[in-house]
Amino acid sequence: MSEAKEEFNKHGYSADSIQALEGMEHVRMRPSMYIGDVGTRGLHHLVYEVVDNSIDEALAGHCNNITVIINEDNSITTEDDGRGIPVDLHKKEGVSALQVVMTKIGAGGKFDKDSYKVSGGLHGVGVSCVNALSEHLRATVYRDGKIYEQEYERGKALYPVKQIGETDKRGTTVTFRPDSTIFTQTLEYSYDTLASRLRELSYLNKGITIHLVDKRSKKEDGEFEGETFHSTEGLKEFIKFLDGNREPLMKDVIAFEGEKNGVPVEVAMVYNTSYAENLHSYVNNINTHEGGTHLTGFRRGLTHTLKKYADESGLLKNLKFDIAGDDFREGLTAIISVKVQEPQFEGQTKTKLGNREVSSAVSQSVSEMLTDYLEEHPDDAKIIVQKVILAAQARHAAQKAREMVQRKTVMSIGGLPGKLSDCSEQDPAKCEVFLVEGDSAGGTAKQGRDRAFQAILPLRGKILNVEKAMVHKVFENEEIKNIFTALGVTIGTEEDSKALNLSKLRYHKVVIMCDADIDGSHIATLILTFFFRYMKELIENNHIYIATPPLYLVKKGAKKQYAWSDKERDEIVADFGDGSKIQRYKGLGEMNAEQLWDTTMNPEFRTMRLVQIDNGTEADRIFSMLMGDEVPPRREFIEKNAIYANIDA
Repeated sequence: MSEAKEEFNKHGYSADSIQALEGMEHVRMRPSMYIGDVGTRGLHHLVYEVVDNSIDEALAGHCNNITVIINEDNSITTEDDGRGIPVDLHKKEGVSALQVVMTKIGAGGKFDKDSYKVSGGLHGVGVSCVNALSEHLRATVYRDGKIYEQEYERGKALYPVKQIGETDKRGTTVTFRPDSTIFTQTLEYSYDTLASRLRELSYLNKGITIHLVDKRSKKEDGEFEGETFHSTEGLKEFIKFLDGNREPLMKDVIAFEGEKNGVPVEVAMVYNTSYAENLHSYVNNINTHEGGTHLTGFRRGLTHTLKKYADESGLLKNLKFDIAGDDFREGLTAIISVKVQEPQFEGQTKTKLGNREVSSAVSQSVSEMLTDYLEEHPDDAKIIVQKVILAAQARHAAQKAREMVQRKTVMSIGGLPGKLSDCSEQDPAKCEVFLVEGDSAGGTAKQGRDRAFQAILPLRGKILNVEKAMVHKVFENEEIKNIFTALGVTIGTEEDSKALNLSKLRYHKVVIMCDADIDGSHIATLILTFFFRYMKELIENNHIYIATPPLYLVKKGAKKQYAWSDKERDEIVADFGDGSKIQRYKGLGEMNAEQLWDTTMNPEFRTMRLVQIDNGTEADRIFSMLMGDEVPPRREFIEKNAIYANIDA
């Protein structure tokens, strides 16, 4: 025992070192352990952590209004009308409770079950983590008729909590400026990203009013840009918002709200004419995109109840094959939200719920909700069952098409698409494949590439819009079959048709390379829609990229420089002076092989944008809007985003 202890201590592994790793310095040394990354996601996560505290106050019944302000300098201010963080002396720490909450990891009322029954936030790192990663933070508390304040630099208090005035209001205001030495990629907040999350929170916590104000931008009337989010119906309104671009099969949203086995459960669902299954699950306001026991419970309750109804109705008597679980979920949009006192998370990104008791709670809730609805709405019930039967028939057709792709995929190199120009490198981690628009650009890319690690797959024209196509049509499409085959991935079995086996993935970088014009953007969006609906794991595992070819070549004499925007072009022209000649690239085909390599394919100089899903529900809504049948919302979105639109890098 003592020898083991000596061995540990010899290597500096002692109680003292454990204690040191729990401090604020460790947050600054290893920020990604606490907020995911130090890119745009981590930057926005800071806001969510502070807002979570205010949401917790609302869940406990003490807060009605939350305001988030993006200040001119990209600092953030959050305000709420909750009880205000306590400021009295913390007996154990010997300083104000406010200072403890702001400077101690794991401190806060949410760990006291008497203060909060449930709390938001995924990792519980809280506002102290935000403080540690901010170059400056000011906390102002309105409590018991007085105003208290404390400021911090990089997590350390500048002075003890002090009273600075009197007030008749209550609540907490936090203003923080992220540390530029930690967030080196960008310090600029995205209004749309914050708006999506705050809108989501308003639906998940009905009755709360959340204001978003952007002081960096003013409207024509002189007021700051902003929005107010408030929901009276919760998930029912959320479903209508998400499914606004799809054609519903029924007039009403099927919804349930209540408590089962001590677990608060809220569910809303609706069927539409699409062929996609869109299930969104939340635990304590966190989007659990890996699913978990609550999603398992929903599927079990849905399948059991609908199967029982369909059997008893006699509508399945002429069907020659069994109905599978997937068939009940085709064209279904559903949101499942549970509140769990002590959530247990698992999975690759710790967003998969593991609490077993939640499964039966959700299953019972869904069963009761659906049974009542089907009995009270027989016409809708018949429409749903007919939709399920059509899905089953399409699934059998898709299975045959899928098997064709599977057979082609698992064949040797000789089974690869004829148009694919493969690379010589055998290690997938070192390989990349460019999906190139058109044979002409494909030919140029083949000449310009590095054959050792870069493969080229030309795509003919615009691929199938999978948003409006039945599943078997997707798998029968020649261009899509070529993508599956070239990538080498295998598709799920009949029992688990959504599963994608990435173990055989032949390239770890899949690069979409299209013209920098409207047609090219449309083709890129079609390809992205396909990946989002049928190969989402590739996006989630950071395998999908978008190439960014230049828009202009500016020349003057022997000098030449490429430009990726009008602003960049103008700056180069101003630098070169009079006599500059500008070539506008309308497509990849206008570049020669050397130019394409220099600007777009050479790893030393190119810029590629990694495609990431920041908000799954918002991504689902945007894809259904861009690729669906409804034209007005698509036109409105394009007009609003035409100048700024890009994929999150």
